[in-house]
Amino acid sequence: MKSKDFVFLDPGRLVDKDLELVLVEKRPEDPERERVPAYVFEMRLAGTDKKIGEIELRIGNIEKIVKYSGHIGYGVDPEYRGHRYAARSCRLLFPLAKRHGINTLWITCAPDNIASRKTCEIAGGKFVEIVDLPENNDIYREDDRQRCRYRFDL
Repeated sequence: MKSKDFVFLDPGRLVDKDLELVLVEKRPEDPERERVPAYVFEMRLAGTDKKIGEIELRIGNIEKIVKYSGHIGYGVDPEYRGHRYAARSCRLLFPLAKRHGINTLWITCAPDNIASRKTCEIAGGKFVEIVDLPENNDIYREDDRQRCRYRFDL
């Protein structure tokens, strides 16, 4: 996919009870760094400016995304963990991913990240495998060596 062909869509209002996703950045692709276009959202307590985490939706099916990084990456601030905000945020982004033609979505995490693995399962993902990261991968350079891959059929 070339950036001239890619069009960011209006995600609309993304709310689930006390959780709201607020779009804060539209990140263009960067082929030299193997980065696809991405939407970056803040997770907020609905109706407030209180940020509780962040979630990114990456649009593209290059090997780096499908096998190692995943279409979605997230983080919830420690004091807000345990409320399923990450899983709920993923579900809020599935329709936007589908609007971009992503029918099979992947989320990956470190094998020892039990919270993230539970998030994937709660959000409806199916565990597929654990893969070794190539040495030239950004995540490998950050000291992770493997990724669990979860498949979501949208």
